[in-house]
Amino acid sequence: THLAQHDALTNLPNRLLLRDRVDQAIGHARRDGRQVALLFLDLDNFKTINDSLGHAAGDELLQEVARRLRETLSDIDTVSRQGGDEFLVALADVDDLAVVSSLAGRMQRRLAQPFTLKGMQLVTSISIGIALFPGDGEDFDTLLRHADMAMYEAKSAGRNTIRFFDRRMQEMLVARTLLEDDLRQAILNEEFLLYYQPQLTRSGHISGVEALVRWKHAQRGIVSPAEFIPLAEECGLILPLGAWVLKTACQQLTQWAAYPELAGLSIAVNVSASQLHQKTFVSDVLRELKQTGANPRNLKLELTESMLVNDVDTITAQMTELKAVGVSFSLDDFGTGYSSLSYLKRLPFDQLKIDQCFVKNIFTDPNDAAIAKMVVALGISMGLNVIAEGVEYEEQREYLSGIGCDNYQGYLFSKPLPLTEFEAFFVKSNNL
Repeated sequence: THLAQHDALTNLPNRLLLRDRVDQAIGHARRDGRQVALLFLDLDNFKTINDSLGHAAGDELLQEVARRLRETLSDIDTVSRQGGDEFLVALADVDDLAVVSSLAGRMQRRLAQPFTLKGMQLVTSISIGIALFPGDGEDFDTLLRHADMAMYEAKSAGRNTIRFFDRRMQEMLVARTLLEDDLRQAILNEEFLLYYQPQLTRSGHISGVEALVRWKHAQRGIVSPAEFIPLAEECGLILPLGAWVLKTACQQLTQWAAYPELAGLSIAVNVSASQLHQKTFVSDVLRELKQTGANPRNLKLELTESMLVNDVDTITAQMTELKAVGVSFSLDDFGTGYSSLSYLKRLPFDQLKIDQCFVKNIFTDPNDAAIAKMVVALGISMGLNVIAEGVEYEEQREYLSGIGCDNYQGYLFSKPLPLTEFEAFFVKSNNL
C-alpha cells in the first residue's frame, strides 16, 4: 500500500494519495465554511542542472527539495511529487489568503538557499501557482488544472514568482486555444496576405519594401501579426507560415520582374529563429527561388540579433551560401538586445536597421540619439547600408539624413499596404 501511494524517489505522497487527502480536506472545508489551497510548484531551470550534472545529481536535488518542503509545512498539510521537477502542496483549513501567500514565499526562500551537489554549490528557484477551494474549483481535478495554469502564468512573469489563479486566465486560455485552432486551419487554407511597406532613399526613390504578413480571418477581419505571430512561434506553426511568406514574396518578385519600373524593387522577408535553425533552411530558400524564378538579388532576408547568440559558425555558413547566389541580409533591431561587434564582423550582413525605438525618442533621449549615430557610423565604416525604421516625422528624417543615414521606412512615407495599394502608391510616387 505504501509503494502504491508514494513516490519512489522522494518518498512523498503521490497524486493518488494527495487526491484522497484533498477530497477529505474539501469535505471538511465545505462543512466548516473554510478554504483549501492547492499549490503547483515547478523548479526553474531544472533541465539545465539535470543535463549538465547528470540524472543522479538531478535526483539528489529533487530529494533535497522534497526534504526542505516537508520541513516548511505543518502536519495537516501535504506535499506531493507530481513527477519530474513538479510538486504539489495541499493546505487544509485555510482561512486567510495572506497565510497562503506567506507560506508560498517561505517555500521560495527556503529553496533559494544553495544546494550542494557533487561538491558544487548550486542555486535554483521555484515558480508557484495557487488555486483555492471553493472559488477556483470544487473538486481536485479542477483545482489541479487551475493551479497548473497559474504556475505557467508565474513562469511567464519571469520565474521565481507566485501567481494565484484568475478566472481571466481560463478565459484567455480558451480564447488562445480557439485562435490556435483557427490559425492551423488558416495555414492549411492559406488565409494570409502580404502587405508591403515602402523603403525609400534620401532622394525619395522607393528602393524596396518590407513584406509583412496579415491574417484575413473569416469572422475577425484582418488580424494583426502582434496577435498571431507569437502564438505561431509558441505552437510550432511559424515554420509553415514562414514558408508561405517566403514563397509568396518570391512569386511577387517574379511578377514585378515583368515590368521594367518594378523589376528593381527588393523585398525584405523576416526570418524566424525556428526557420534559421532548420537544417534545410538554405535548401528551402534556394528551392523557392528556383521554383518561382525570382531574382535572388532582389530578395533580402531580415534576421534579429537574438537569433545570432548560438551557433554563429553554422549561421555564417548558411548566409555565405545564400549570398553566393545573390541573396542579401539585413540585421533587424540592431542595438536592442545582444549587440556584439564580434558577430557583426564575422557575419556577412549587407544592411543594418536602426530600430524604431531609437528613432521614436531621438529628440528626447540623448542615449537613443547617440545609439542612432553609432549605428550609422558603424555601418558606414564597415561598408554596410543603413536604414532607419519607424520614421514618422520630417524632423526625424532630416536628423537621420544629417548623421549619414540614407534609407528610411515608416509612416512618414507610407503605412504597410496591400499589393494593389502599394503598386498605386509606387506609380504615384514615381510619377509613372
